[in-house]
Amino acid sequence: MNAGEPTGLGGCGGSVTLVEGGTFCLSNRLGDVEPGRPHGLFFRDARVLSRWELLVDGKPAESLSVLSPEAFTARFVLRRPPQTGYADSTLLVVRERLIADGMHERLTLENMGREPTAVALELHVDADFVDLFAVKEGRAGHARSDITVAEGELLLHDRVDRMRGISISSTVEPTVLPGTLHWRVVVPPGGRWHTEIIAQPTVGNQHTLSPSGSGEHNGRSAPCRKIAAWRDTATKIIATDPTLTQVLRRSESDLGALQIHDETGDGRPFVAAGAPWFMTLFGRDSLLTAWMTLPLEVDLAVGTLQQLAELQGQDLNPLTEEEPGRIMHEMRRGPASGQVLGGDTYYGTVDATPLFVMLLAESHRWGADPEAIRDLLPAADAAIYWITEHGDRDGDGFVEYKRATDRGLINQGWKDSFDGINDAAGHLAEAPIALCEVQGYVYAAYLARAQLAEAFDDTRTAGLMRERAAELRVKFAEQFWLPERGWFAVALDGTKRPVDALTSNAAQCLWTGIVTDEHAEELIERLSGEQMNTGFGMRTLSSSMGAYNPMSYHCGSIWPHDTAIAVAGLLRYRHLPGAVDLATALAGGLLDAAASFGGRLPELFCGFSREQFPVPVPYPTSCSPQAWASAAPLLLVRSFLGLDPDVPGRTLTVRPRVPRGWGRIKLSDLRLGSVTVDLEAEGDQVTTARVPDEWRFVTQ
Repeated sequence: MNAGEPTGLGGCGGSVTLVEGGTFCLSNRLGDVEPGRPHGLFFRDARVLSRWELLVDGKPAESLSVLSPEAFTARFVLRRPPQTGYADSTLLVVRERLIADGMHERLTLENMGREPTAVALELHVDADFVDLFAVKEGRAGHARSDITVAEGELLLHDRVDRMRGISISSTVEPTVLPGTLHWRVVVPPGGRWHTEIIAQPTVGNQHTLSPSGSGEHNGRSAPCRKIAAWRDTATKIIATDPTLTQVLRRSESDLGALQIHDETGDGRPFVAAGAPWFMTLFGRDSLLTAWMTLPLEVDLAVGTLQQLAELQGQDLNPLTEEEPGRIMHEMRRGPASGQVLGGDTYYGTVDATPLFVMLLAESHRWGADPEAIRDLLPAADAAIYWITEHGDRDGDGFVEYKRATDRGLINQGWKDSFDGINDAAGHLAEAPIALCEVQGYVYAAYLARAQLAEAFDDTRTAGLMRERAAELRVKFAEQFWLPERGWFAVALDGTKRPVDALTSNAAQCLWTGIVTDEHAEELIERLSGEQMNTGFGMRTLSSSMGAYNPMSYHCGSIWPHDTAIAVAGLLRYRHLPGAVDLATALAGGLLDAAASFGGRLPELFCGFSREQFPVPVPYPTSCSPQAWASAAPLLLVRSFLGLDPDVPGRTLTVRPRVPRGWGRIKLSDLRLGSVTVDLEAEGDQVTTARVPDEWRFVTQ
């Protein structure tokens, strides 16, 4: 995908979100960080700027436009408010903001009038240094910063933790007072004035890396170099359909910006879950995002696996819910991280551990370094140990969850809100809870470990894993299938009673292949109804269920990653009636929704039907860019291409069912191990180039 200038903006409640690695900034459309709102510049899970307000002649400027060519930069186009009695303004104000390990802002004034204009500028600055979660929950900080002036710089330090701070400097020296920078300038007619303001977080009184040097253009900044390197190595994907191409371009940009590089190791990449509240490593989110991103490159998956393996559970700790072999849920580094969910690293997730094994095998198939895969096999074995010894709490062959203390998450699957799992009547399920899609992940993890064992000549382990997978598939069909309803129970509760709601979780079971053809055919029919398919994607909960609420977080909303996984599952069963038609309808609706959101799919949106509202209704606090929402279009493309490489087996399988509206899909520089190939597909036809003669190419 070529670099362009998409203008989709992320945010919560109308805010503008900029993100680069683990640093992000939330502001209003003026570019201001307003006190008392969940705005700010955030660095290492703490808010290091809680106020950043620009006044022009004593008043806020007026917004004309906001442009965001990349996820880490924006241009706020403003004007000075017109003078009393005048309709127009002659002073253009432009704030060009770049986020890296801090914030760089180029402030430009342009006089469109015929005589010189005098301008008084004030930038009001403050910091409360509170934890990310305190901001998210509306618990603002109070008088936590000491503010001093030294050699033309404004210095702010955390009174509670003197190791945290931030410095503010400008290339055009202002009058600096505690909390305020002042400039008084005269801009000639047709002339311009500018200054560059740098906000640099400090740790232990040492500056972090500057986001860019004074006068440096964005194109030469570290974030721009990083995104250019990402684009240089990533597969180029374009489509005849301009909407799909726009969405893919935005996905590539956002995924590049959401990458974090290991600070203590060799710089390996992994992906943060998303902005604004999840700019850190998450087990489930990072693993699923890396899986979806494989068509772009495999290194992100390997880096994510390596990072998670280093944090894999070793001990039993009820407070953090760490258990031997368990893959962590999330990692935090903020001032109050030890008070959130039991600690800096919290392990309360039921699905990340099998997903880890799945991604390891899939990365091997996509051409990851065999030695890197071999080095991670002990972590995979530890994950299998957790599945059988700790995940299966009662020895019935299913993996269940129940939080260890009242500080942990009540629900520990991807629908982790307190009311996310309920029955057809709307009653909440009682723990321990065995989720249907998690059993599918475990089934796929057993098969994945079998594939890895075969690849490394361990036939005994391969046989054992395949036996476990076969046993689980039979048990799953027997205990989760609801013949009187025609779908799978979303879960078994603590008494092993089926929780009988119709949910998108059942569609995810198709993705892992645990579903028999007989059950899949009936399930596809149920998923095709208007109770699940809104016209913009698949609801998380059927509209015919008791707990249905299209404005809820998990009980009737639409999550793009969830719909994309459902599409991938449907196309796995493409030989069954209705599977391709439903997959095409869901994908088309999701891309229409993306177009309505400026090319960037949000974390979620409301589950109203397209007939009721012709455009998707935003979820009030849905935030973007969100990693797995950004990656969802890539999974759609891969699924409709039927793209399934097996690099160790020197086989490339492409079974396209490209929707007619997409036209032609072209992948260039697809790296599969040491091989680079190109392919084009339209409808059910595909052509390839640069596939080595010794490789097998499968199309049917």
